Amino acid sequence: MPDATLTSGDVESIQRRTVRVLAAGQVLGGIAFGATVSLGALLAADISGQEALSGLATASVTLGAAVCAIPLARLAGRRGRRLALTLGNLFALIGIAVVITAAAVREFPLLLIGVVLVGAGNAGNLQSRFAATDLAPSERRGRALGTVVWATTVGGVLGPLMLTPGEALGAVIGMPPLTGAYAFSIVAQFAALILYLVALRPDPLLIAQQLARGADARREHIVESDRPVTARYAIFAVSGSHVVMASVMAMTPIHLAHLAPDHVTLIVGTTIALHVFGMYGLSPVFGVLADRWGRTSTIVLGQGLLAASLLTAALAPTSQWAVLVALFLLGVGWSAATVAGAALLTESTLTVMRPRRQGLSDTIMTSSAAVGAVCAGIILSQIGYGGLALVALVVVVAVTVLSPYARSGR
Repeated sequence: MPDATLTSGDVESIQRRTVRVLAAGQVLGGIAFGATVSLGALLAADISGQEALSGLATASVTLGAAVCAIPLARLAGRRGRRLALTLGNLFALIGIAVVITAAAVREFPLLLIGVVLVGAGNAGNLQSRFAATDLAPSERRGRALGTVVWATTVGGVLGPLMLTPGEALGAVIGMPPLTGAYAFSIVAQFAALILYLVALRPDPLLIAQQLARGADARREHIVESDRPVTARYAIFAVSGSHVVMASVMAMTPIHLAHLAPDHVTLIVGTTIALHVFGMYGLSPVFGVLADRWGRTSTIVLGQGLLAASLLTAALAPTSQWAVLVALFLLGVGWSAATVAGAALLTESTLTVMRPRRQGLSDTIMTSSAAVGAVCAGIILSQIGYGGLALVALVVVVAVTVLSPYARSGR
């Protein structure tokens, strides 16, 4: 659809359709991601025989996302979101197949390669939240982003809860131990690939780029100011919140395996499912708060929730219920900070620069989380789960103290 034929009503209609398609894709993609988060550390510890290496699984997911974030963002900038999201889903499908093969032949390096490819697919999923803001007006940008993030709740909660039935299915069809849930993931990931390929038309980023080249009333959907200091703080807030969440969450399955060795899949699946619900279930609320209350205030609220989570884990690390509460709060705090932070990054960046800066944000976010996950495994083995929570608290304090930079250049 050429730029000259677009009215404000056309843009709003495209935006509504885009959000619906992205939300459906996140439901499907969340199933694969939820299973990988739950099983990655367990598979790594089982195949390698060393719990200290368990953090490498989560590190590999985030490494894959970090490596592919900028290339996929550049591809989106040239060819649109549809091709980038489709390619991400293809990477994830290949990665799941490699993980299952690695579990069958008991090869730890091959497992990490597969998890890296799953992470590359997750780089595409991360772009979905930015795609929701491509055509959103400022007063509804947080809401649109929060809606797409919320859609991950369904798949993200179902993924961990499928561990036990997945093991039963895997035993029937001859899959390796701890990989049965990936059977569901393959179906969901393939469906997401087809959905983006067929239904994400017209492409929201290409339309936004067309509008940015125009000069009419429809430019209310386009960001026309650049605030680099604010953008840098938004990247730091999102990355810091993510590294805290990823580091503690990655070690929780290992910690719970010691607390409840006889019911590990049930306890881990339930805890991670509640954590994932916390990550995504309240994201529309935080989207509305970010629009009405302000991006910075919502980021700081997220830091308060993260601090409550970490203190709960530090004070009662041997209580399964305390760990459950801590993981839920960890997810909720992450949601508030990342929804508001992503909206802040979008509105502080020119439309023409948006894919590049968003890709940089995802790269920093995921690579720092990869380092954090590796360090978390070492910290867990040295000073325990409570000590890990206290170390992560330092990052929360830093994000909070630097929050005045979010208002720079208004």
